[in-house]
Amino acid sequence: MDSNERPGERKRGSLRVIIAGGGTGGHLFPGVAVGREILSRYPGSKIIFITAGKKMESGIVAEAGFEQETVSVEGIKGQGLIKAIKSISRLPLGIVQSVNIIRRFSPEFVLGVGGYSAGPVCLAAWLMKIPVAIHEQNSYPGLTNRLLCRIMDMVFISFEESRAYFPKGRAFLTGNPIRKGFLAEDTAGGKDNKRFTILVTGGSQGATAINEAFLGALGILKDRGMNPLVIHHTGERDFNRIVGEYKKRGFQGDVMPFIRDMPEAYRRADIFVGRAGAGTIFELAAMGKPSILIPYPYAANRHQEANARVLAEIGGAEMLMQNDLTPARLADLLERYMEDRTALQRMGERVRIKARPEAAKEIVDRLEGMISWS
Repeated sequence: MDSNERPGERKRGSLRVIIAGGGTGGHLFPGVAVGREILSRYPGSKIIFITAGKKMESGIVAEAGFEQETVSVEGIKGQGLIKAIKSISRLPLGIVQSVNIIRRFSPEFVLGVGGYSAGPVCLAAWLMKIPVAIHEQNSYPGLTNRLLCRIMDMVFISFEESRAYFPKGRAFLTGNPIRKGFLAEDTAGGKDNKRFTILVTGGSQGATAINEAFLGALGILKDRGMNPLVIHHTGERDFNRIVGEYKKRGFQGDVMPFIRDMPEAYRRADIFVGRAGAGTIFELAAMGKPSILIPYPYAANRHQEANARVLAEIGGAEMLMQNDLTPARLADLLERYMEDRTALQRMGERVRIKARPEAAKEIVDRLEGMISWS
């Protein structure tokens, strides 16, 4: 390599890469962002994702245009004793399947992006002496990454708060990779419409508690003479019922079971109402979007609460615990920001402090360093 050539600029043909993980979109979307960064540097590269083969996982990987392999693995944490024992008993099969895929594919490196399906793949790569790293999205690490971290070559973290859970000197703060659509310069809300616009979502699967509270809050706002526009992602389960409620109550908005173009939805909105997954935190930060975050109360180790608190403590978001979530409380918060655009703007400016737009590039820079170039 020429001495003046930066690592991110070197061109050595193509790479073969495995990205493993899943369970939620929050695990897979960072992997997709890293995969696309690799392809932008090495256009001929071959990248495969290894997941547990759930419908949601397969859909995300297919839509992103990547190939997918599956291993037989199930989650352990949060399961009953019988299910946990069953899941553990399947781990050897998952490792054998992973070894076979790695041997057949012969990757330069493996990246685990969290979720239980990353476990057997990363362990197999380590046993086969393939360079392997993991990425942790949340401020409190998941079980898989806490177990794997001591044998990994590198650990990439999204929040400084998670560094204490990983071996000293092996964790690198990169942030959470997000898709390029969230990095567009024009991210201010409310430009294309005269009315205050609210984006509400319960995450990729939807959230009945948020859907119900928001419907009630919208009714209260309407009674107070306020009539905002709404972009409402309900999830498949609640879609038909919520659409019916909008029609019955005379609410206006775009109601859909799933939002495919989230960057555009963020751009249209003045404020976001929803869960506090790591992906959401970094999307909000990248776009400077004010938010009311309602952490999922049953998330492992309450990691969504820890994520939300990172933004709330710098004034970049309002955090509303689900135990305190009522239509009146949510309506009061929304009314406050509908009437005080200065406070809304200030929140948007503060959330940008946590933006890490170069996360995918930083991760790939370090992954390149693990390769034995010929």
